[in-house]
Amino acid sequence: MTANRLIVFVKNPIPGQVKTRIARTVGDARAVEVYSHLLAYTQQLAHSFANECVVYYGDFINPDDGWNQYPKYQQTGADLGERMANAFQEQFATGANKVIIIGSDCLEITPDHINQAIRVLDTVDVVIGPATDGGYYLLGMNQLQAFLFRDMPWSQPELCQLTELAILQHNLTFARLGELTDIDEWADYERYL
Repeated sequence: MTANRLIVFVKNPIPGQVKTRIARTVGDARAVEVYSHLLAYTQQLAHSFANECVVYYGDFINPDDGWNQYPKYQQTGADLGERMANAFQEQFATGANKVIIIGSDCLEITPDHINQAIRVLDTVDVVIGPATDGGYYLLGMNQLQAFLFRDMPWSQPELCQLTELAILQHNLTFARLGELTDIDEWADYERYL
């Protein structure tokens, strides 16, 4: 049986360290409330993949939170790309055949999106869930494609486009899922509500 792995990147909900763009508009306390909502939603989503899910913390591994039923890891690397590449590499090294990563910023992603990504990796090398801000809410592959994490414009509106271009330049195939909205600004959250 194919071993699938769902990596979830999270932070601990600490004032001043999460949703800083939202905090600029509504303050740290409200930004933590928004991120706590995002975490709760992502935890609920992860339950559908309980045997496949692993959690990577961006700051420190919390020993007692809503992720206790999953293996927990510390993100390592100098930037987001290096941290994601290391997480993919670690999970492929455990024997996973398909690895998908999501963050904890999207209230529109459903188990169907993740299941679709798993299925499409039977026929393509990489799957991308594009976000409306030009980034992506999901990235998956059936073997490590380390070039996808080098020299990319993280948190910039051309990230998804340049990722797709890099895939084509390496003569690989990809599929796109439906476009969803990450919650990065207060206006994103207001629209969701």
